[in-house]
Amino acid sequence: MAMETSMAVNQCDRMDANTSSNRPTKGGWKAAIFIMFVEFGERFAYYGITGNLINYLTIVLKEPFARAAQNVNIWHGVSAIFPLVGGFLADSYFGRFNMIIFASITYFLGLLMLAISVVTIHPKHQVLPFFIALHVINIGEGGHRPCIQTFAADQFDDGIPEEKAVKKSFFNWWYLGIVFGAISGTLAVSSVQFNINWGWGFAIPAMVVAAAFIVFLAGKNTYRREVKVGSPITKVAHVIVAAVKKRNLSLENEFNMYVQGEESGVAKTRVLAHTNQFRFLDKAALIDDRDKSAAKHDEWRLCTVNEVEQVKLLMRLLPIWISCIIFSIVIAQLGTFYTLQAEKLNRTIGSTKFKIPAASFQVIPGLTILTVIPFYERVIIPTAKHLTKQPSGITMLQRIGFGIFFSILTMIVAALVESKRIGVAKHQGLMDDQESFFPMSAWWLVPQYVLIGVADMLTIVGLQELFYDQVPDEMRSLGAAAYLSILGVGSFMSSALISVVRMVTTRRGDEWLKGANLNKMHLDYFYWLLACLSGFGLVMFVVLAKGFVYKKLQRDAEA
Repeated sequence: MAMETSMAVNQCDRMDANTSSNRPTKGGWKAAIFIMFVEFGERFAYYGITGNLINYLTIVLKEPFARAAQNVNIWHGVSAIFPLVGGFLADSYFGRFNMIIFASITYFLGLLMLAISVVTIHPKHQVLPFFIALHVINIGEGGHRPCIQTFAADQFDDGIPEEKAVKKSFFNWWYLGIVFGAISGTLAVSSVQFNINWGWGFAIPAMVVAAAFIVFLAGKNTYRREVKVGSPITKVAHVIVAAVKKRNLSLENEFNMYVQGEESGVAKTRVLAHTNQFRFLDKAALIDDRDKSAAKHDEWRLCTVNEVEQVKLLMRLLPIWISCIIFSIVIAQLGTFYTLQAEKLNRTIGSTKFKIPAASFQVIPGLTILTVIPFYERVIIPTAKHLTKQPSGITMLQRIGFGIFFSILTMIVAALVESKRIGVAKHQGLMDDQESFFPMSAWWLVPQYVLIGVADMLTIVGLQELFYDQVPDEMRSLGAAAYLSILGVGSFMSSALISVVRMVTTRRGDEWLKGANLNKMHLDYFYWLLACLSGFGLVMFVVLAKGFVYKKLQRDAEA
């Protein structure tokens, strides 16, 4: 058939780029290691900033607790939404390598602006330049986050059996590297901010990002780079518009559907098997009399079966995306109310006068992940493989579901600990006293930090793998951005939930989350609310996950 798509040629080119002549010198772990350095630098900087951000807003800029929490959530939300733009631009126009370069430079400039604003401007006039710098950092985040992990995963070719086997573990070890960067950044930066000054605390992340970027450039000759195939959003639009135009056609004759010929090369690589879900979209691939008589292929009237199946992949992921938003609201508490709790408890070590910075408690989830991932890889997965007889042990969706369950436990424990803290405050007559020594150890918070670490490791890594594996190959940057946007929407929803809770409880005469006195904010009630919402979210996820159909390639279906 004459109507061949440019996508087929491009995918064939990509396959040719990874021929045996390139395998010894391009890609693999030797390339991924260089990429890990720039990811380490970015995570070091991000968590170095976010760890103490709420304390900076409340202590230096004098914001009330609830407003500071909302501002932190909004910043997190924007940083997780911008990757949708960066992922689109990378997949459509610039490529992941070029986008990473742009993002790293922008990120460094934002960090530099942040450090300069803290050092040179009085806090009274600092709010505007401080937040401008934060959002310049977000622009860098927008280009970096959807591309860096995808670019690293692209160094392992699914067409090479040895590399395909390695890629399954890649996501766990990659996340381990992220956690190491996050722990290092949180500990180092918060300690400098707490014991030296805020200026150096914001300058150190800029230095680390610059050094990591230099290492990334040093490895440029080892990288495999993807071939751009045009705007993936346009291809989605082609399918939807074509299906609407042919809405009156019957699907009885599926032999009259447009498929690529084997001479295109696509059938040898990544052609998707036809599925019976979302049958309406199949009409976009039906060939009618107008298509047969057309001198030129009209992409807005006729799409290939493979292109239709790619859109179906996105539609299957949408319900999963929605069902994980409540989980991301729970994760948002880590950098806001969790830190405020730690700030009010006794953080001294034994009989010494050394006080642990409140933000340093945010390394506990990371330490949990560092401990759990090797155990998960070496013990849990082999055991699951033996029990389930599945190559992966447990599916990606099962992993996500277990993580959501742990997020419920996290909120229950957090509510109980906060109730205990309020009880101590009442017993000691400290309900209105924010300055006196508080006779309850901050180590009471460790269980909720550990549980949120386990939830993070299960669900976030599961989402990373799902949104990499189950999107069309040429949309993998957008796939990474899509999973990140769950966290962004969750941060926005957390901010909105605070506003709604305050409004509703004010009408009842007992406002939650009010003012700057944590003892009277009813934070434990808020945690119980999140536990209930998380329970609802788990039920919704299980129901939607049962109907999920995993991606299947044509070659696997024929086998």
